[in-house]
Amino acid sequence: MVTRCQWAEHDEMRAYHDEEWGVPEHDDDRLFELLTLEGAQSGLSWLIVLRRRAGYRAAFAGFDPEAVARFTEADVDRLVDDPGIIRHRGKIESVVTNARALLELHQQGRTLDEVLWSFVGGAPQVRDWSGDDTLPASTPEAAAMSKELKTLGFRFVGPTTSYALMQAAGLVNDHHPDCFRRGQLT
Repeated sequence: MVTRCQWAEHDEMRAYHDEEWGVPEHDDDRLFELLTLEGAQSGLSWLIVLRRRAGYRAAFAGFDPEAVARFTEADVDRLVDDPGIIRHRGKIESVVTNARALLELHQQGRTLDEVLWSFVGGAPQVRDWSGDDTLPASTPEAAAMSKELKTLGFRFVGPTTSYALMQAAGLVNDHHPDCFRRGQLT
């Protein structure tokens, strides 16, 4: 029997846990997707967002930041009515804002990958689980990342969302010590 993180017990979460969560990601378009989905998750369960991921990919041009940066107010209005995504105007507007911020970052000769990974020294950090089975909602590194992303013009990137992004993109390995994936990603 395979032991997983407790949150991955649900059938729909299993594949995400086993194949994606915590795998180090360095591609800016994929990081933009994860940033978008983690922002959409704010205040909701991850399962709700995971079930709508295909809808997000369709609604936001496969997470092509150049295409999303060209979205207009009419596009936002259209997306507010799209049942395939979370229809929260602020979250939808943040995706467009974040695409523009990402392109501005690229114009400066920087990448989202470089920015994010700078908060963990360029290598995945492994959480010390000694005596505590509770994952933190945020960390000092996530708070610093949040502050930097906001300075760069990104939205819906609070400390909790930033930490969830760190977990999803493999900047931290928060798999439980008994989980089979922990050792595979260390």
